[in-house]
Amino acid sequence: MKFFVDSADVDEIRELAATGLVDGVTTNPSLVAKTGRDLFVILAEICALVEGPVSAEVTATETDAMVAEGRRLAEVAPNIAVKVPLTWDGLKACRALAQAGIAVNVTLCFSSAQALLAAKAGARFVSPFVGRLDDIGHDGMKVIAEIREIFDNYPDTLTTEILVASVRHPMHVVEAARIGAEVATVPPAILRKLVNHALTDKGHAAFLADWERTGQRIVGAGP
Repeated sequence: MKFFVDSADVDEIRELAATGLVDGVTTNPSLVAKTGRDLFVILAEICALVEGPVSAEVTATETDAMVAEGRRLAEVAPNIAVKVPLTWDGLKACRALAQAGIAVNVTLCFSSAQALLAAKAGARFVSPFVGRLDDIGHDGMKVIAEIREIFDNYPDTLTTEILVASVRHPMHVVEAARIGAEVATVPPAILRKLVNHALTDKGHAAFLADWERTGQRIVGAGP
């Protein structure tokens, strides 16, 4: 599974990218607004840090304007993936941008039917929002499983990757990986939580305590 960082904080992305665990980045207007910085400056900096796809979202609502914005965003760097909403205008814009060779991430997906439409429109990624579905009493991971089943039925024609979004906790990532989603886009705090386990901390502390009692050093010791 690929991990994308869901953030527009360049410093945080830089730190996480240094681990080698980051395969891409997703941004949106809300994340950009939190930084108070220029969109195009942010995108250029992120694209220089990460080799994989960097999603940048259009803000227009009509097809022609979405396409124009998408083309402008794609000029920032070759690894930009243009995000469009899962509306009729968004699907038409997806089709036009994809035919122009621009990677498209269709966002705000909440059903397997919507995901099927995005794939038919030529999306490289479709982003189902599992956390927001859970918030309203639906099973977000069930939608991921339905999308996986549909896409697997047509491997030669539906090549869109499932990008699990609105991830709220580590088990969303684990469940998505078990189902077979290609990507999870994860807030930095959740990505860091994936490493945590009480038994790891307990075992590490015990090893260090035992080593301390030996009085030895690995670096700075004798021959």
